[in-house]
Amino acid sequence: MHSSNFNFLVLALFMSLSLLVQGNSSKPFTFERLDINNTALLIVDLQVGLIPLVRDYEPDEFRNNLLAHAAIGNVFNLPTVLSTTSETGPNGPLVPEIVAMHPTAPYIKRQGVIDAWDDPDFRAAVQATGKKQLILAGITTDVCATFLALSLRQEGYSVFVNAQASGAASKTVAEDAKARMRDAGVYVVSPYALVSDLLRTWANNSYNVQTIGWDFAYWTLRGYMTDAHAAAIQNGTLVPGELDFN
Repeated sequence: MHSSNFNFLVLALFMSLSLLVQGNSSKPFTFERLDINNTALLIVDLQVGLIPLVRDYEPDEFRNNLLAHAAIGNVFNLPTVLSTTSETGPNGPLVPEIVAMHPTAPYIKRQGVIDAWDDPDFRAAVQATGKKQLILAGITTDVCATFLALSLRQEGYSVFVNAQASGAASKTVAEDAKARMRDAGVYVVSPYALVSDLLRTWANNSYNVQTIGWDFAYWTLRGYMTDAHAAAIQNGTLVPGELDFN
């Protein structure tokens, strides 16, 4: 091929790619916020027999993450659905503290069904919440959480996966699963991002006290920040307006 023709083809390809990038960047972005009136919490396969499979978090840290996930439902009065698979086998029951947090929530014990959405009782329980934004966590991240998240996306739900309350056999497995979910439009987020989005403002008198309690219970450093704020109120070092956020 003549060099001038080759250069022309390269230039044409470069211009086409530039236009494509510009076209993609011009698409409007919509920040989807969690609507407390349209959100439900799903607790899927956080079972005592599956926890030993988790290798991307230390045991104490992961236990705290599981309880923090479950507590979000109580802090914000979210409809909550519990589910396990093969509970009478090696998977075992849900973490007992989680069950105690939600004594009246639907508890679907699937008989070997891997993707919770394939179970008609679980599907009916989720649909009965009437909510279209779903927060979930599951063990393992690559199967229990991912399969359900993808099925829910296919059904038109907005899905927020609590990454810190979902565990996998390795960090590599977890990251691959998160990438797969993100490709399907799943939001993979932290528990504090979930809490903050539901709260919206520290001046939210309906929920800020419960949220501060959640901080103390599950995020020690944030609890210390709250202590510091309370001390500032007592010693009068707050600037005007900060008192409204106590």
